[in-house]
Amino acid sequence: MSDDVRALTAQLAADPGSLVFLPLGEALRRRGQLDAAQKVALQGLGRYPHLPDAHDLFARILTDKADFERAFDEWDMALRLDPQHAGAHKGLGFLYFKAGRAQEALEHLEAGLAEAPDDPSLKNAVARVRDALGAAAPAPAAPPAAPAPPTAEEDDAAARAAIFAGLEGAENGLLLVDTQGLRLGGGLRDTTNTDVADVVAAHLAGVSREAARSAKLLGLGQWEMVVLEAPGGNAALLPASSEALLLVVRDASVPMGRLQVAAERAARAARAWLETLT
Repeated sequence: MSDDVRALTAQLAADPGSLVFLPLGEALRRRGQLDAAQKVALQGLGRYPHLPDAHDLFARILTDKADFERAFDEWDMALRLDPQHAGAHKGLGFLYFKAGRAQEALEHLEAGLAEAPDDPSLKNAVARVRDALGAAAPAPAAPPAAPAPPTAEEDDAAARAAIFAGLEGAENGLLLVDTQGLRLGGGLRDTTNTDVADVVAAHLAGVSREAARSAKLLGLGQWEMVVLEAPGGNAALLPASSEALLLVVRDASVPMGRLQVAAERAARAARAWLETLT
């Protein structure tokens, strides 16, 4: 173990709540100790789920592990917390360029460069993407093939997922139900990939009333969220309105702090959708 990693590890052990997990995680990442770096980053995210730099660190580790989808989600989260975060713009620019979407890559890289004008890697990346866009000759567009009309089932699934458009778990992991146990949006599948959304929705009927009643009897005030931990996954249950309930389910590896952040984001989307119905 190098001196810098040893010293940072000692500091974190002495003060687990310290932000020293950020340079420690980065030092481990640069040394190629990705599993150790990920462990440090996740522990930090558990304590600081609203810290953009923590999501940025975790995203860089995930990118080194070629887990680009989760890295995208982490950088997206960092930007939601801080729209001017240069590191997140830089990371998303890299992922978009890797996916062949140079124009979107350039937009993020230029946004990052505006926040960090002295970053040489951002300057080089912007120049490279601009050259790529300039060299790309537009090919004649082929007439698009007529898409097959969606089935009624596909239309219904798309409408339910649209409530949480852009959020992780829009089709599996986010479930909005009314107080009668009717699924309003989202989707949920079990470990065998069986659709269990309607069954779970039915079981949730009346849960919000019981939660409110229990909180009142205990003198706790208005209930805001119930978090569940289980070997197969974690879940958060919270009211989206007086007439609707939101269930958020994630893998057990997702830190509870990150689960709660995801639940709050999904609840905002659900409330915005419910407002369009009034």
